[in-house]
Parts: sequence; C-alpha cells; structure tokens
Amino acid sequence: MSGKSDAIDAEHAARAALANTGVVTPKLADGQVEAIRLVKIARDSAVKSHATAIITLKAVLVTAPQELRDQLEPLSDFKLLTACADLDSTGDLADPAVAMHRTLAALARRRFALHDEIKTHAKHLKTLTRTAAPQLLDAYGVGLDIAAQILITAGDNAHRVRNEAAFAKLCGVCPIPTGSGKTNGRHRLNRGGNRQANAALYRAVIVRMRWHEPTIAYVARRTTDGLSKKEIIRCLKRYLARELYQLLPATSAAIEPLRSAA
Repeated sequence: MSGKSDAIDAEHAARAALANTGVVTPKLADGQVEAIRLVKIARDSAVKSHATAIITLKAVLVTAPQELRDQLEPLSDFKLLTACADLDSTGDLADPAVAMHRTLAALARRRFALHDEIKTHAKHLKTLTRTAAPQLLDAYGVGLDIAAQILITAGDNAHRVRNEAAFAKLCGVCPIPTGSGKTNGRHRLNRGGNRQANAALYRAVIVRMRWHEPTIAYVARRTTDGLSKKEIIRCLKRYLARELYQLLPATSAAIEPLRSAA
C-alpha cells in the first residue's frame, strides 16, 4: 500500500460515517443562483477582454509611424478610441500603414462593443441578484459583483451550510492559530476556502475601512490593541461573513422566526 496510512484518521473517518455526521450535502446548480453564475462568467470574461483591448491598442500604437503617434498619443483614452475607430482602413492590406489603421480601428471598435456587452450583462446580473437576495445588496460596501459571488459560493441550496461558522470556513476566513504551541491568541490568514468569495469579502472590508464609521472606529481600537492591518482585516472579514450569511435568502428565512420568538 502506497501513500500515507494513519490509523487514527481512519478511525475518526469511520466513526463519522457510522454516526452520519460526515455526510455533506452537495451544492445544487438548478436555480436562479446558477443563472447568476453563468451571467457573471460572461460578464467577467467581457471585462477582461475590455481591459486587454485598450492595452493591446496602446502597445500597437507604439510601433506606428511617428506622424500617427504624434497625432494619437496625447489624447485621452476615450478620444484615442474614438479617433482610432474612425481611422480610414481602406486600401491594400499589404501596405503596413493600411494594416496599422485597420488594426487600431478593429481594437477600438472591439473596446466599444465590449463596453456595451458589459453594460448588458451587468443589467441582467443586477436584476437577477436583486431578485434572489435584495437584503444582500443593501449591506454596506456590498455591490453587485460581491453579492453575486457570495450567492454563487453558497449555491442554490444555501441551507446546506449549517451555520455561519461553516460559511466562514467555506469563504476561507475562519481563524487559524499561528502554530500548534503557545500562540498568545494570535491567528494567521486562512489560505483555504473559496478564493473568489474571500476576495469579495476583502473588497467589501476595504470599502468599509475607508467610509464606514463603525468599521473605522473598530480599526482604530484594534490598532491601539497592537493588531497589525492584516490581522484587523482578517477579523473584519470574519465578522462580515457572519453578517452576509444571515442575509442569504435560504438562511435569513430560517433566522427570522428565531428573532421573532426571541
């Protein structure tokens, strides 16, 4: 038998299986959240191509004739794209000048087309996300992209995530001790979990650190306690994961009756 063999781990796994505590419910992809995931894929791809188009255009412009460079390089991005889109690309394509005009025009028109495509995807994504989880978009610092990613991470059956601690682990924001010995209560960043969800929480936390008064006060207090900026961000991501978990449609419906009873 090759590989690691650990009798203790094997016993724990067997006990979990016999007690039916290790059974995991898979994430479903048969509802509105799956539609959000697919639309987000199309939008993210268009956004990447949108950025690549202007970068490629400027790289090509560097090799253009001096006269054309002097005419186009001082322009702002929008005026540059407009001027390139209007370039005359007729003539013999074997002529490098004609090929240069045609390439710049094609890249500029692609950029404009992708801009319109992104707007369309964003409109559909906003409608789907607002319908699926209106409370999620109302959270401070949580925009369209972040809300969509949180929903995608949870899946159509978000109730499969048994509590907010499990959701934090799924997002890679649960605290991990710095070592197995005496750590003085210190924790380190979690490199596991869903990295896209982790990045979404990070972006929301950065917004709150800049504009959200309670978060600004928390950062000041924890800085006085001796925590570094990375440690404070880790704590804030954990708190935000708890807040957003309670706003997920499948979990908020279950939490609300408990609040009413209390």
